[in-house]
Amino acid sequence: MTVLWENIVITIIAFVILYWLLSKYAFSKLFAVMEQRRELVLGQLEEAKQTKEQANVYVEEQKAALNQARQEAYEIIEQAKQSSSKQARDLLEQAKQDTTRMKNEAIRDIENERNKAVESLRGEIGTFSVNIASKLIEREVENNPEEQEKLVNQYLKEVGSKS
Repeated sequence: MTVLWENIVITIIAFVILYWLLSKYAFSKLFAVMEQRRELVLGQLEEAKQTKEQANVYVEEQKAALNQARQEAYEIIEQAKQSSSKQARDLLEQAKQDTTRMKNEAIRDIENERNKAVESLRGEIGTFSVNIASKLIEREVENNPEEQEKLVNQYLKEVGSKS
């Protein structure tokens, strides 16, 4: 096998001409397309990074909003518990006051009725006593005036001590 130097030189010249043509017409466009692609990929990576950061921020905001909503719900529940407890205490206090008032009114009514009954009985007793005394007096007047006076005085003392 013999090496032909002419073929090597022609191949090198063809290669140089091909390289020069490619660099003048193809490499600049090819490199421009590759540069655009690289910039596009970098831009997409940057957008993805920003989107991820925004998503993380949004997730944190949602967590904070959820925690705040839970806190507000807890506060509302506590206020409702306190309000219902206060209402129960108020109702219980009102019931106690009403019971005490009704009891006092009943006692007063009972006392009034008792006083009326006592007065009525006193009047009736007085009437019966006068009738009895008048019958006794009729009998006694005829018998003994001193005994009659004694009976009247005794009766007046008894009636006076009861009223």
